[in-house]
Amino acid sequence: MPGQTEPYKISRSKIDLFIECPRCFWLDARLKISRPKGPPFTLNSAVDQLLKQEFDALRKDGKQHPLQIEYGIDAKPVNHDKLNVWRHNFTGVQFLHEPTNFLVFGAIDDLWQNSRGEYIVLDYKSTSKAGKITELGKESWHDAYRRQLGVYKWLLRQNGLPVSDRGYWVYCNAVKAGKTFDKKLEFELTLIEEKIDDKWVEPVLLKIKKTLDGEMPENDAACEFCVYARSRTQLTLDAITKKK
Repeated sequence: MPGQTEPYKISRSKIDLFIECPRCFWLDARLKISRPKGPPFTLNSAVDQLLKQEFDALRKDGKQHPLQIEYGIDAKPVNHDKLNVWRHNFTGVQFLHEPTNFLVFGAIDDLWQNSRGEYIVLDYKSTSKAGKITELGKESWHDAYRRQLGVYKWLLRQNGLPVSDRGYWVYCNAVKAGKTFDKKLEFELTLIEEKIDDKWVEPVLLKIKKTLDGEMPENDAACEFCVYARSRTQLTLDAITKKK
């Protein structure tokens, strides 16, 4: 940020906002004009909380989760003394990136460790769709899921932890096969594994720094928020002109 000497806090989600649209990011960071927010995903949050409690119960005893056993994963939920801090939305895993003076942070869902001592990043995801979920696709939001784990991996490595190149998503898919609701949802749990790339993080941070210090970026034709804002502004100006 121009003229700022204190470290500038930038979250994992704001990094993703920059990748989606540099203009929306600049407006958010420099002018505090944020994108309109939708309703919170409270059901997803409930699933996340219950999963954390489920893994935490096993973490205390050093046991594997049935999902890890089912998929033959060489890992257990790790009982790290900083886990609660790293899970907290407003602290998370932090690292001061000196070339940009950015205090980068991101809150993880969970952390595992394999027999080689490597830490494994993962995230919980909830949805409801037909068929078994066995892999991520090419959709833009799935790429965002990949970047999410990439930032977590980068942050943990910057904190000196040995981190596995493999990451996981615990996918909870609500099944709609029942005849009635009966005050409960049934979920099918699957585990998705991918090689997690974190090499892009450093170059993107440098681009963000350059963008923050510069003028407002051009409209992004691929950004629906930019398209809406431009169209609304133009139509409003046209309506005002007609009244004169």
